[in-house]
Amino acid sequence: MEIKRFAIRLRYQLVFLALLALVALGIVLNVNTGSVNIPVVKIFKIIFLRIEEGSVDSKIIWSIRLPRLLTAAVLGGALAVSGFLLQTFFRNPIAGPFVLGISSGAKMCVGFVIIFIIGSYGNIPPYLLVLAAFVGSLIIMGFVLLFSQRAKNMSMLLVIGIMIGYICSAITDFCIAFAKDSDIAHLTSWSMGSFSGAAWDTLGIICAIVGSALVLSMLISKPMDAYQLGEGYAKSMGINIRLFRVVLIALSSILSACVTAFAGPISFVGIAVPQIAKFLMKTAKPIVIIPTSFLCGAVFCMFCDLIARTAFAPTELAIGTVTAFFGAPVVISLMIQRRSRQQ
Repeated sequence: MEIKRFAIRLRYQLVFLALLALVALGIVLNVNTGSVNIPVVKIFKIIFLRIEEGSVDSKIIWSIRLPRLLTAAVLGGALAVSGFLLQTFFRNPIAGPFVLGISSGAKMCVGFVIIFIIGSYGNIPPYLLVLAAFVGSLIIMGFVLLFSQRAKNMSMLLVIGIMIGYICSAITDFCIAFAKDSDIAHLTSWSMGSFSGAAWDTLGIICAIVGSALVLSMLISKPMDAYQLGEGYAKSMGINIRLFRVVLIALSSILSACVTAFAGPISFVGIAVPQIAKFLMKTAKPIVIIPTSFLCGAVFCMFCDLIARTAFAPTELAIGTVTAFFGAPVVISLMIQRRSRQQ
């Protein structure tokens, strides 16, 4: 028994160390690679010793690359944790904010803000975009929960989510027909998904929102553990199921809304990454999977963003294109495995 516990703890420690090493590698590669390649030694000197302040390389690192890679890491982790919370809620590995149409709802409301408010009044505070995305996420989540009570299986619920996504996209396209050319260009560039607009001021807002939601998610990890064993067991442990569900949905919506507001819709991260975390840790315990999912999501999005901006430079790919390319095969394998288990 003690040997088994030691082996489990050793696995956890090794996986966390490996993920932290990958985060460090991702930081170095993202700062080093681009239209201007900066030597690794020089990167360390500029960041830690603060030499050459005001130089071109220093401005590239501090003004462009560092805020971008940190934004990609934090938002990638947020999207992964959001997906894990939804998968816990629905007790299904292929539930996620993008598949269930939640990201489309957030996109629709942010589109309203960009077209009708920014187009009329100019610049607005960043938190208004987050608020709009959060409202859109909650609206779509409400519809998903309504239909989930009547859906006979998860496949039907996924189809409903996809259809809701199409409806949201149709409403957004209808609004675009009456928008100005500048607003259309703004919305189109945002809806493609990118971390290129990252800056230190928005990163502070992102960290505050994601950090708060992450801490709250960790605080409810024990109730989540009980909920995974069934509602009956959770009730016997004294958990208020209705309140717990509200908190779970609110946290998931806040995290996915934050990502959508600041980076646009990003697909498959919320589905694929939590499954990768579970595979690495060989457990589904929330106290372990939440931080692991966050680190996996950070690594996944940092490297996807690196590919997006360097693979066909100077042309930059949409981040959603790269995440879909690497995330979709994971989702396909999950669906095949789930189908084979049912048979």
